[in-house]
Amino acid sequence: MVPLMVVSGLVVLLGSKSSNWVFASNYYPWAWSSVFPGAPVSGYGSNFSGFNDFAPPAEEGGSGLELRRRVVGGGDTEVAALAVDYNLRRSAAPPVAVEVREAEPPVEDKKDDFIITTNRSDISPPSNDTNVLPVSPKINRRFSKLQILEAKMQQARAAIRDAQRGNNGTCDSVTSQQVLSIGIPLLFIGMSYLEMEKQFKVFIYEEGEHPIFHNGPCGSIYSMEGNFIYKLETSDFRTRDPEKASVYFLPFSVTSIVHFIYDRNSRDHWFPMKQTVKDYVDLVAAKYPYWNRSLGSDHFMLSCHDWGPELSKSLPELFKNSIRALCNANTSEGFQPSKDVSIPEINLPGGRTNGLIGGPSPSRRPILVFFAGGLHGPIRPILLEHWENKDPDVQVHRYLPKNVSYSATMRKSRYCICPSGYEVASPRMVEALYTGCVPVLIKDHYIPPFSDVLNWKSFSVEIQVKDIPNLKNILTGISTRQYIRMQRRGVTVRRHFEVNLRPKRYDVFHMTLHSIWLRRLNIRLHGVEDS
Repeated sequence: MVPLMVVSGLVVLLGSKSSNWVFASNYYPWAWSSVFPGAPVSGYGSNFSGFNDFAPPAEEGGSGLELRRRVVGGGDTEVAALAVDYNLRRSAAPPVAVEVREAEPPVEDKKDDFIITTNRSDISPPSNDTNVLPVSPKINRRFSKLQILEAKMQQARAAIRDAQRGNNGTCDSVTSQQVLSIGIPLLFIGMSYLEMEKQFKVFIYEEGEHPIFHNGPCGSIYSMEGNFIYKLETSDFRTRDPEKASVYFLPFSVTSIVHFIYDRNSRDHWFPMKQTVKDYVDLVAAKYPYWNRSLGSDHFMLSCHDWGPELSKSLPELFKNSIRALCNANTSEGFQPSKDVSIPEINLPGGRTNGLIGGPSPSRRPILVFFAGGLHGPIRPILLEHWENKDPDVQVHRYLPKNVSYSATMRKSRYCICPSGYEVASPRMVEALYTGCVPVLIKDHYIPPFSDVLNWKSFSVEIQVKDIPNLKNILTGISTRQYIRMQRRGVTVRRHFEVNLRPKRYDVFHMTLHSIWLRRLNIRLHGVEDS
């Protein structure tokens, strides 16, 4: 009996020891915090490169917004840090970092609170006799919808960059007859346009009623507003799913706001108009999370009215962050070419371009240069002072003589002067292109339409205000060969300014969308988790 007890005691003493398996979620390399992108990862120092794509968490009381923009085409970067303590507009969605990045979406695991690890040196592998299978680390890959969208944006950037470098020959359907841009590789433009057609989606907020929202003029110098709104709402670029949208459109018409709300007798006539814009943004920001998550950076407005830039100041985010498609593209009034879009001002008296497009060949244009217009702004008085009724080759008039057609005179002229009025925008540039007349731009602080892809110097003449007295010498100094080359290029590019009842590829509607697409490629949003 005693030996049996001794043997039992030895068995107890020599039996199995306590397990050395541990729960170490803090050690697991992929178990980082999902509360705010950029939170430190346990087990890695500050030099871990996998988190360079994230903005650090906001300081107490700060907004945590870092805004970086870069031209997609490559080259030097333009960095502009924005750190403004914005008041979010009654939405629970947190703001996200906004910047240009080229990294792939992060790998996140939001399910496992505790993760069993087997790659520590003090853990012994299980014995095969125990029938316990070894545990392998498991990476749970879950990407948010925004991360998937941004990954597609990154693929588009890479394809465009390869095309710019000449490494991609997939743009066979794009020819110089479709897009003309002297000095910019056609493959770059063609690939960018094709990527837009494949991936670009616009969500239009449905809130708002006529006549201010989802409405606009189609038959005046502000026709771009109504035409764009109506065509976008029936376009294949529109998506009804906001989660799939690349950008979000604020469908108000500044021209309609001015027409229906402006009160010239009011002491502060700006207030009711700006309040209308602010109330609308507050409404959609409270109903949807998309404005607050990016502070408006992936939203855009469009205006051809002179007061568009001023009404965009209704909210600081709209003015500083959002994409503003403006006819009045004046850099002295806050227009930023890297963020904002310059669109053409087009006068459509009957709502269509019938009878407006076309003109004789260069050899059948006897007039050197032509202008007719009133005294609007600071430039036109100088022009009229030096050239009104002074030279038969320089047809400059305040008022045209009776029985003289404005459009017919443009068709007889080789050059057509397009000076600024009170504002920089003018329909004269498009009128000149429509009639085959080479535009002569006399404007300060102006960014011409679609100049991100069109080289205006190849089909127009730019003259500074101080050179108005030398206008004739400058134009006669251009050789006949160079003039014919510019005139033919103008005829080629005018398709990008044509308004079609049903939009066609590369027309003004699609070129406007393309410029907005390029601005969207200049930013990257990240940091929003699926709810």
